Amino acid sequence: MNRLSDHSEMLFNSPFRLSFSLLLVMLLAGCQEQAWNNPHPDEDGDARILYSSFSSRPKHLDPARSYSSDESRFIDQIYEPPLEYHYLKRPYELIPNTLTEMPQIEYSDAHGNPVPEQSPLVAYSTYVLTIKPGIHYQPHPAFALGSDGNPRYRFASARDSQEYQSLEDFTETGTRELVSDDYIYQIKRLADPANLSPVRGLLAEFIVGMDEFGDRVTAIRKERPRNQRWVNLDDLDMEGLERLNDYQFSIRLKGKYPQFRYWLAYHFFAPVPELVDEFYNQPGLADRNIVLDWHPVGTGAFMMTRNDPNEVIVLERNPNFREDLYPSEGEKEDEANGLLAAAGQPMPFLDKVVYRLEKEAIPLWSKFLQGYYDRSGIGADSFDQAVSVGSQGIRLSDEMIEKGITMEIEVVPGTYYLAFNMLDPIVGGQRPHNAPRLNARDAKEHQKTAERARKLRQAISIAFDQEESISIFANGRGEVGMGPIPPGIFGYQTGRNGLNNLVYDWVDDGNGGGRAVLKPIEYARKLMAEAGYPDGRDADTGKPLVLNYETTSGGGNSNQIWLIKQFRKLGIELNIRSTDYNRFQEKIRTGNAQIFSWGWMADYPDAENFLFLLYGPNGQVATDGAGVNSSNYSNPEYDRLFDRMKLMPDSPERMAVIRKMLDIFQHDAPWGSVWHPHAYVLNNPWVKNTKAHGISQSVLKYIDIDPEMRDRVWAERNPPVITPLLTVLGLLFLLGLGGYLAWRKRLQVKVFHD
Repeated sequence: MNRLSDHSEMLFNSPFRLSFSLLLVMLLAGCQEQAWNNPHPDEDGDARILYSSFSSRPKHLDPARSYSSDESRFIDQIYEPPLEYHYLKRPYELIPNTLTEMPQIEYSDAHGNPVPEQSPLVAYSTYVLTIKPGIHYQPHPAFALGSDGNPRYRFASARDSQEYQSLEDFTETGTRELVSDDYIYQIKRLADPANLSPVRGLLAEFIVGMDEFGDRVTAIRKERPRNQRWVNLDDLDMEGLERLNDYQFSIRLKGKYPQFRYWLAYHFFAPVPELVDEFYNQPGLADRNIVLDWHPVGTGAFMMTRNDPNEVIVLERNPNFREDLYPSEGEKEDEANGLLAAAGQPMPFLDKVVYRLEKEAIPLWSKFLQGYYDRSGIGADSFDQAVSVGSQGIRLSDEMIEKGITMEIEVVPGTYYLAFNMLDPIVGGQRPHNAPRLNARDAKEHQKTAERARKLRQAISIAFDQEESISIFANGRGEVGMGPIPPGIFGYQTGRNGLNNLVYDWVDDGNGGGRAVLKPIEYARKLMAEAGYPDGRDADTGKPLVLNYETTSGGGNSNQIWLIKQFRKLGIELNIRSTDYNRFQEKIRTGNAQIFSWGWMADYPDAENFLFLLYGPNGQVATDGAGVNSSNYSNPEYDRLFDRMKLMPDSPERMAVIRKMLDIFQHDAPWGSVWHPHAYVLNNPWVKNTKAHGISQSVLKYIDIDPEMRDRVWAERNPPVITPLLTVLGLLFLLGLGGYLAWRKRLQVKVFHD
């Protein structure tokens, strides 16, 4: 009996036991519905969860401070400015968001008397905004009230708040209705220099009293002790803001600024109540990172419930979100693409959005193909796997089609360009903006210098094959531009009408269409000779022409070799000077660069937001680095037309002015080449209602998923691979069997001797 017990104990404490346990685990895992390697444990049952990723932590989540698209992808789902963009319509169309209607605009003279919009006496524009009643904030401890009706959480000192180490420690929450005071308070926050809003300087040029308000707040703060610097902005009036009632307020601007309506769709103008500002400015909370810049509070479709930038950021449906219905109209192709199938349904469709930290592109791409991320861009390493390029253009690869993956392609409202520093005597030949007038003799000499530089720039523009550059370095994800304005923005023209005929020729295809092609390189060499550089040598000295191209240290060798080749076509020796980004910016800011590449992404979809990149008063040197005109280009006629164009509504008259400005730009050639990038986004088959927007990031409320399809495809794409496990089990079995036989032999010998 004892020997039988020993035998049994040996059996189940031997490798047999381990093999049996592993086999049991394998069988139990095979019975689970989820794939073994699923990085998203399904803790919410049938909840609609979108899985995405981020590569670096958002630096600012305060709507007054954030000016990054990487941050906007989070906070634009949480905050609601007065206006928003129609999700489906192109060109971009502004519509009311929290307002009952589009803002009403009233014009007045310097004495406050009403005048017509077109009157030359317009001194002020007053925007009157009316808020929809019944909009409530997300649950938050800032709105929690005690039994006395006062805020539940108020601390007199850092010691009093010591027990609250994180926002989750505030267990009581509340909400309240959105009112006009909240929008007014946020605009005052933009004016407060302590908040370091990146748009304060620009807006102060237009919003009445903004600078003066900032000065008053700063003076008050200086008079207070260092630990009591918070100022209740509700206690201070700002001249350009007026509360009309609980749901109506006005903003007064200097003169006319038609583009201001676009700013009203930015999160900068999203409401932040005084209660929230006061809550986060209590003693001790900032020391524990309990601040608005880390924990946003809004009325939007989602709220941030977890902010762990070392692992995951989570947005969840705002339970207090107002009624907001999916659009019932769009473009012609939207219905064919199924984008109107959800028309009239309440949003958001998603219950949660989970962003996981992914620093490397290859693991991210692999997880997308496995189905563990719902959407993905296309990196350079995965481009050939994702798409194929042929005579019909770019399309999805067969592998992607077999997986049911779809692709969105949209021209991003942005412009990249090869810039010449127009203050450089060789490639620019231009005098600084507002420089003193020259006498007749000097003006004539300067004109010769400017003309030589212009022909040199034009020759380089012809030699620089932007189409080839897009093909090689952007995988074809872009299109050659003829001017600063990208597609989708009023003022952009296609085909022959928009052709830069000083650099390109138009080749008809015989069917009423055609394409632009660079002028022959021989023509560029002729321009070089006229500029005084035949075969790339100075006609007077015989020395080779050497030009400097500034770039950041991140430029690759293949890119640099290609650049050198473009200039070598004209006999020009290109000296590439690489430096770090801060030093590069300093060179641009001080006008110490000669040739460089730069870019601009739209703040708002208006021609003014691109044509101002060439406006003389915006020159980097003229503004000590504050302007956006990186090439320091200045042309009095262009500037005069810009001042007229920026105040005009989109109309045939405005188009005519823009066309004249583009003619001047193309003639002067301050940029050697232009291109507009394309955005490629892949969607797994269970993702619905997606349409690339380009301007707005507030798109999550429109997107939906089919969780049942996702679970099914997860299982199909990630079948359990049990061969390695079976191999291990086989080895363990053989080892166990050998041990068991040896033990039996020893046991038999022992019994024999006994």
